[in-house]
Amino acid sequence: MHLLTDRIVQDPTILVGKPVVKGTRIPMEVVLEYLAHNPDFDELLVDYPRLTMDDARACLEFAQVLVREETQPTDTTLTLVLSSSGLAKFPSTTALHTVTES
Repeated sequence: MHLLTDRIVQDPTILVGKPVVKGTRIPMEVVLEYLAHNPDFDELLVDYPRLTMDDARACLEFAQVLVREETQPTDTTLTLVLSSSGLAKFPSTTALHTVTES
């Protein structure tokens, strides 16, 4: 978590509060999208010379934290699934959802 707090900042006055690499206006989103399409860190650093390898790692760490937070149990509601055989109830850790199977 050390890299994350040293390298990624969110400030409402910079790009409307999007997370950016500290000291730049490079959104974390741009770094992640670049790496998703071209996972070559050397090319990333050539194309964005203000970035460092630690900046790129911090972007990945930030994304990891967001995903982990999104998948953590928050409550004990039910997910309802409508299927051709009727209504089934399944324990869920997310808000109440209705899903129709195809």
